[in-house]
This record gives sequence, structure tokens and C-alpha cells, in this order.
Amino acid sequence: MSKLKRVDPQIYKAILDEIRREDENLELIASENFVSEEVLEAQGSIMTNKYAEGYPGARWYNGCHNVDIVETLAVERAKKLFGAEHVNVQPHSGTQANMAVYFAMLNLGDTVMSMDLSCGGHLSHGHPHSFSGKFYKIVPYGLNRKTETLDYDEILELAKKARPKMILAGASAYPRAIDFKKFRRIADAVGAFLLVDIAHIAGLVAGGVHQNPVEYAEFVSSTTHKTMRGPRGGFIMCRKEFAKKIDMEIFPGIQGGPLMHIIAAKAVCFKEASTPAFKAYQRQIIKNARALSEEFEKLGYRIISGGTDTHLFLVDLSKKNITGKDASRTLDRANITVNKNLIPFDAQSPFVTSGIRIGTPAVTTRGMKEPEMRRIAHLIDRVLKSPNDEKAVKGVRADVSAIAKAFPLYKSLK
Repeated sequence: MSKLKRVDPQIYKAILDEIRREDENLELIASENFVSEEVLEAQGSIMTNKYAEGYPGARWYNGCHNVDIVETLAVERAKKLFGAEHVNVQPHSGTQANMAVYFAMLNLGDTVMSMDLSCGGHLSHGHPHSFSGKFYKIVPYGLNRKTETLDYDEILELAKKARPKMILAGASAYPRAIDFKKFRRIADAVGAFLLVDIAHIAGLVAGGVHQNPVEYAEFVSSTTHKTMRGPRGGFIMCRKEFAKKIDMEIFPGIQGGPLMHIIAAKAVCFKEASTPAFKAYQRQIIKNARALSEEFEKLGYRIISGGTDTHLFLVDLSKKNITGKDASRTLDRANITVNKNLIPFDAQSPFVTSGIRIGTPAVTTRGMKEPEMRRIAHLIDRVLKSPNDEKAVKGVRADVSAIAKAFPLYKSLK
């Protein structure tokens, strides 16, 4: 970055500091990951210069033959990876992917059933300040209070009362596998469309360690980061009969020109996800999440729903005399990054919370396995037991540094 250093030293320094932060921290935010250097190269490429409104072979501007190749590769790779009939790789985010489905298939004011945000749903699934909550009637379904898992019989009964036009399955903080076949049966029972948001678990699906919703849902939305380990962006999969509606809703509906440098990086991401190494990586993500959650249980922490089937889990801190907000801030001082999170039926506000969400995609990308997970649990426990003891926090920070040095990131960028 020698040219950037000369022209804009402030931005150069911020990027350098972020490289250092990512290298020296233990990244346990479930929605974050580290892309490959190949993805970085595509994302930082000259493809950012090209306007390409429209779709391959039908652009508004000339000179799009090279970006057409890139977008076609991204689409075909995603179709093959997930077994989808149609794919649109232009959404800038998972929220915009969801927005396109809402706008394509619903009228304003239609009823949508989705997971309650307090039980693990996402903002675009019905938050009052999101487009979804403003434009549609949201009927939330929650979790069984005893098991803290989805109760499909309860969801069916709620659907029969609400008669939604669309049912949305998927979550941003739900640690258990979701049965999309059961959601299909519920949707069919009330004549609803089924949209599945796999933003968090797309990599698990691609890696064959989670049920694939493409067989069951008319629409599947996702991001390309998180477990997919690609650039920040979104994509939509749907049945052929809805292809034109979805494409029209992305462009010219809610977006203008696609980000062709990001789509190039998405294509690389989909290629990487088709390899045996990626499948092994996804298996290890789950092994690591289970090892980490089990070690927390041994240390006396309550894990929501009793464990995890995926890349994340929730830790209940309500009996530990510390809030999720304070826990995440204190761990940050020890170079361990997690996020505060509501637990089901939380008595605290979303800005404080009684829990933290922990995910293993990023540390697994670094090559860490079960022994490191058990060690990390003990480091977190040391901090949470003495959040105001700066000496204890400093000691953990030194131990974190030792682990991070053993599993370095981006050697070529240093």
C-alpha cells in the first residue's frame, strides 16, 4: 500500500491498525470471518471501475463483456453449489436480498411470520424500524420456553390463525439446526410462500453439514460472508418461475449498478466453497463450537438450548453478576471479541442483554481446533470472573497474544 501511504497516511494507518487488530485478537463474533487473499485480490480489483446496470447480455452500458464473464461465473457456481434453479448475485447485502423478495412477492400490509428478534431473528425479519416492520404486518413466532428451541407444532397453530402470505425461516442468533422440510409443510398448510434466510449458515449448507433449504423453499436469501468466508454481500436463490420477478426487483427495483469487484470476489468465494477443504473447514467449525460450548458448561455457564448444532451458541450470564454489554466490553480489553446478545425471554433490554453470542468461523479459519477452544473458554472465564481486575485482564491479553501468534493471519500483508 505504498501509494496509499503517500497520498492518504491517515487511511493507510487505519488499515494497518485493523490488520494488526485482526491478527492479534481472537475473533469470536459469529457473523465475522477472514476472507482468503484471493478473495481480497478480486475485491480490490479494477472491476470496481465498471458500471454494469442490468444483467449479463442485457446491460445498459457497453463495454461489459468482461464483467459479464465474472457475473455469469458467480451465478453458475452458486447454482451448482446449492442446487438452485436461479441465482441473483447482485444484492449488496443480506438485508437487500430479503427486501427484494418482500417487494417482489408481497403487497404492502401483507402478513409475514418470522422469528421473534428476541429469540434470534434478524432486523430485516420484522424490526419496527426496518422496512420489514414498517411495510408489513409481522406476526412473530418464538421458541419453546422450556427447550429454547423451535416448536414446529406451535408455529403451525400460529400460522393457521395468522394466515400469512409469507413465512420466513432463519435467524441470526439461533444455535440449533432448522428443519426446513417442516417449515415447508407449515407453509403449504396455510398457502404461504416460504423464504429461508441462510445468511449465517450458508457455509454449513454448502459444506453439507446442515439441511439445504433450496429443495423446500421458493426463495432462499443469504450473505456471502459469515460462514461462507467471502466478501460482504448478498445473493438470492429461487425457483425458475420467480426468476424474472426477483431480478426486476433487484434492478431496477431497489438497486442501480452492481458492485462488480464484489461480484468477482463472490465468484471466487463460490469456487472456494466447492472444494473438499471447505467441507472439512465447515465440519471443524461445528466441532469447535461444540467443544467451546461444552467447556463453558464445565466451567459453570448455562448454554442456551443446552448446546449447538451450528457455528454459534449463546451464553447466559444472568447468574454471573455481569451483563452481556459489560462482558463484551471487558473481553474487548483482553483482545477477545464477542457481542452482547439477548437470550430467549431476556429480562434485560437489547442494549444491555443477559448474554453473549460466540461463534467459531473466524478462529477456525486461522486453523484452531478443539484444544484451542477449550483454552479460549478458560481465558474468557478468567476475564468474566474478574472484570474489574486490570492485572487479570492484562494476563489474559498476553495469553491471547500467544495463541494469535501461533495462528497468524495474512502473512503477505505484513
